[in-house]
Amino acid sequence: MAILEILTYPAPVLQAVSEAVDGVDDETRRLMEDMLETMYDAPGVGLAAPQVGVNKRIIVIDIRSEEDNEIIMLANPVIVESDGKFTYEEGCLSLPEFTVEVERKKEVTVKGLDVEGKEVVIDAEDFLAIVLQHEIDHLDGILLVDKVSRLKRDMYRRKVKKGLKAVKKEKSERENI
Repeated sequence: MAILEILTYPAPVLQAVSEAVDGVDDETRRLMEDMLETMYDAPGVGLAAPQVGVNKRIIVIDIRSEEDNEIIMLANPVIVESDGKFTYEEGCLSLPEFTVEVERKKEVTVKGLDVEGKEVVIDAEDFLAIVLQHEIDHLDGILLVDKVSRLKRDMYRRKVKKGLKAVKKEKSERENI
């Protein structure tokens, strides 16, 4: 297993719609395992393939709660039913230092392919439902920054650009030593 680089906004793959997986093979399973290790290292509770630069519909989740302590690794996840409303403050590994309250469905039913390539159905509520919706949003190129006002989005973009300029300047200064 390997720890992969987690891409951050504004990496283009984060805003692209991911491609469906034809089936779960050894390469897909290896990616799932690497994503899981990367998520634990970050640390996070969920990770989508686009966040590690892979434009495939794959997610991994481990929320480690008393009720839901099962590791979830899915290819081609899709929400087939949802109900209720729930607001929660979310963050994202691809959006450092950015949190926002997001209204989500309180309960979701998700279908996908498990690590063996078998179709599974997951009924989730509360925090697990939020994480599933968040990761599936990633597969559709939707980020938390897309769920805020234009003003807040522009403020975050400026902050990111300022940070990127500082990193480039520091790198340039190191190369000139």
